[in-house]
Amino acid sequence: MREYLLTILVAALVSYVLTPSVRRFAVWFGAQAVPRDRDVHVIPTPRLGGLAMFGGMVAALVVATGLPEMRKVLQDGDITVAKALLLSGGLIVLVGIADDRWEVDALTKFAGQVAAAGIFIMQGIQIYVIPLPNGESLSLPPAYGVPLTVFVVVATINAVNFIDGLDGLAAGVVGIAALALFSYAYLLSKANGMTTLTSATLTAAVLFGICAGFLPHNFSPARIFMGDTGSMLIGLLLSASTIMLTGQFDPAVLANGLFPFWVPLLLVPAVAAVPFMDMLLAVWRRTNQGRSPFSPDKQHLHHRLLQLGHSTRRAVLIMYFWVGLLASGLVGLAIFDAAWITLGVTLVVAVGGVVLVLAGPGRGRRRRRKDPSGADDAGDGAESAMRTRMPV
Repeated sequence: MREYLLTILVAALVSYVLTPSVRRFAVWFGAQAVPRDRDVHVIPTPRLGGLAMFGGMVAALVVATGLPEMRKVLQDGDITVAKALLLSGGLIVLVGIADDRWEVDALTKFAGQVAAAGIFIMQGIQIYVIPLPNGESLSLPPAYGVPLTVFVVVATINAVNFIDGLDGLAAGVVGIAALALFSYAYLLSKANGMTTLTSATLTAAVLFGICAGFLPHNFSPARIFMGDTGSMLIGLLLSASTIMLTGQFDPAVLANGLFPFWVPLLLVPAVAAVPFMDMLLAVWRRTNQGRSPFSPDKQHLHHRLLQLGHSTRRAVLIMYFWVGLLASGLVGLAIFDAAWITLGVTLVVAVGGVVLVLAGPGRGRRRRRKDPSGADDAGDGAESAMRTRMPV
């Protein structure tokens, strides 16, 4: 655990320290988000926050390679994880920089995402097996494993990209997902007497660290956005950890049977249920309207939460709550024997969350009716952002 804690600390600290410098560079470089009709922010805000996150990832991997036990994990085996993350992450960051500065077309970004997935495959990060209902593992030949791996990488990157619409939303959601993956891999390995030092667990730790380090600068009111540079990078790392965890545990040696074997395949769709569902609904909505599925609009879930009367911060915290609840529920089912207790606690917390979500806007509307000046203290946070954001 000490190796992981040190890696997380380095990733978080370097990301946090680099972000102000990246912010100044983004202003000089002209990579700023000008407010549009569908945006929540009201002043130009620098992008390129993903550069600081990439710096945190590189620093964490350098430190990890210097740790004796972790170096064995990174050097032994068929997967060269450090090289894979550096090459694919570097490529995706270059594509993101171009998009944050010049707004490249969707096809170019898609090609970059597929190329990053190809680097993963060449370095050994690929889906080789999938679990079957009878408890056995189905080995996938390259004809099936390669396209499935590409699909998982591209789908995860775009799901993260789709929710990057509120201050701190993407960094927080992916950070929670990474923490859940790390907890699942570490605790399950420890409970079954297996080694806790793995490439998948390390990737999840690095991802959690860079999200934690960047979030203080990005939470509402954000002083910098991660941009496509960051959203595609953290989506890439999330997919890498998921793919490497798939098939890592043999169901024959797991205490809780087959379910823990499914968790890597279920965890990311579960914690990313909100962005995945939002992405699918957006594609269906735009296609049904005769528009490109990549054309922007202002009907994402976070926009709807703002329309219900939630403030920007409250909307983000609501998303954190549901992602954290789903993630902890799945991890609990994989680790603990008493499944009914885990399900019961998750259900009670979920009901409480629904009540709070529905009750919050009502209180805000009552406050607005009582305020003769018409001030809206539960609005979208635009006035607060104008007062508190640093000038660019």
